[in-house]
Parts: sequence; C-alpha cells; structure tokens
Amino acid sequence: MNPRVKSVTARDDYTLEVTFSNGEVGLYDCAPLLDFGVFKELRDIRYFRQAFVSGGTVVWPHKQDICPDTLYEASQRLISR
Repeated sequence: MNPRVKSVTARDDYTLEVTFSNGEVGLYDCAPLLDFGVFKELRDIRYFRQAFVSGGTVVWPHKQDICPDTLYEASQRLISR
C-alpha cells in the first residue's frame, strides 16, 4: 500500500506540493485534470488553493478529490526517503 497524504500546499501553477506519510514530498501537476467534469471548477485559482487533506488524500470544499495512490505514483519527487 502506498503512503497517504499528510499535508498539501496548492500552488498558483496548478500543482500540489504533497507531503506523504512516509516523509517523501512530491509535486503533482493538476493541469491535465482541469478540462474534465468535476475538476473544471479547479480552474478558479482561488478555489484550487482551498485544497486540504482529509482521509489521507487531497480534497476540495465541493468534494473533488484525487486518489492518494495516484498522487503518490504520479508525483515528481522533491524529497525522497
């Protein structure tokens, strides 16, 4: 099982800086999601920056979320174990 999300910072370039429960830090690019369904709302950068951690993953106030396994596997590592 992949680690879960411990903290998140939403950046102005539609990336998420994600700290995982194993201490690794990754950068996840949300830009490819912005044209699809419920994720279109994330185009509003003020809304995008409201990302928070709940249940070990990243969520937004209107219940958009990204699978924690996807976040871990697709993130560019900034800090590795």
